[in-house]
Amino acid sequence: MKDRRRTEERLAASRTLDCMTAGEIVRLMNREDRTVAAAVGRESAAIARAVDAIVHGMQRGGRLIYVGAGSSGRMALLDATECPPTFGISPKTVLALIAGGKRALTEAVEGAEDSARNGERDLRAEKLSRKDVVAGITASGTTPYAVGAIEYARKRGAVTVAITSNRSSPIARVAKIVIAPETGAEVLTGSTRLKAGTSQKMVLNMLSTAAMVRLGHVYENLMIDVAPTNKKLSRRGVQILAEASGQKMPTAEHALRQAGHDLRVALVMLKMGLGAGEAKRRIDACGGDLRRALARGASK
Repeated sequence: MKDRRRTEERLAASRTLDCMTAGEIVRLMNREDRTVAAAVGRESAAIARAVDAIVHGMQRGGRLIYVGAGSSGRMALLDATECPPTFGISPKTVLALIAGGKRALTEAVEGAEDSARNGERDLRAEKLSRKDVVAGITASGTTPYAVGAIEYARKRGAVTVAITSNRSSPIARVAKIVIAPETGAEVLTGSTRLKAGTSQKMVLNMLSTAAMVRLGHVYENLMIDVAPTNKKLSRRGVQILAEASGQKMPTAEHALRQAGHDLRVALVMLKMGLGAGEAKRRIDACGGDLRRALARGASK
C-alpha cells in the first residue's frame, strides 16, 4: 500500500540534493522554510481555540500536557521547560511527556514510540484530570505513543489537541481540536525535524505564550513574572521594571528590593507611589490582575 503521508513524499526541487553545492542547498532550504509561516497562519483559528481551552482549564487548576516522540517530544520539552522562568509558573503547570522518558532526549529509544499503551501509561502516571488539556504532537499523525495518549485523554474527558502536518491522520480523527499546518514534503525526504519541526515550534510558542498572556503573566509586552533564577534574569527583571514604570534603573532596583523582588508589587509601588505592603494588598484585592490594580489606583 502506498504511503499517503505528505511528510514522507519526495520534494521535486530536491531530487538532486546530493549533487548541489552548499550554497544551493542552503538557498533551497530557505525557500522551503518560507512556506512554513503561511502554513501555520492558516491554522490560526484552531490555535486560538486551543489557547482558549488551555486558559479555561488552567483557570480551574488544570495543566497543559504535551505528548510526543522523537523530535516532536524534544520540541515539546523545550517549550515546557521555558515556561517556568519566562512566566513565573510552577514546573507542574506545563508538562512534556516524551516516549522513552529522559533517555530519549539524547538518543533514540528503540520501539518507545510504537506503543499506544505507553502513551496511556504515562498520562495515568501524571493523574490526568478533566481540567487538563493534552496536546499530542506528531508530524505524521500516526505515532502510536501520541495517538494512544490522545485516545486515553479523550476517554477521561480532558480537552485534546492534535498538532500534526497530516490532517487526514489517526490523531486528527480522535482529537477535539486539530492544528494541522500542512508543510508538505521535506528537502530531505521524511526528515520531519525540518519544516514540520519548525511548524511545531511555532505552534507550541503560540499556545504557551498566548495562554500565559491571557492568564495575566505579561504586562504590556513585558515578562512581568520572569523568575530571577540567575544573574542574567535578575538584571532583566530590573530592566523590565524600569521599562514598565518609566523610572531609571537605580530607582527600579531599589523598589524591587523593597518589594522582595516581586516585579508586580514593585511596579504598583512605582506607578502609584505606594509602599510595598499597600501595593501587595491592592494587587490581592484585584485577584492578582495587575491591569485592574493599576487602573483602580489611577481612578482614585
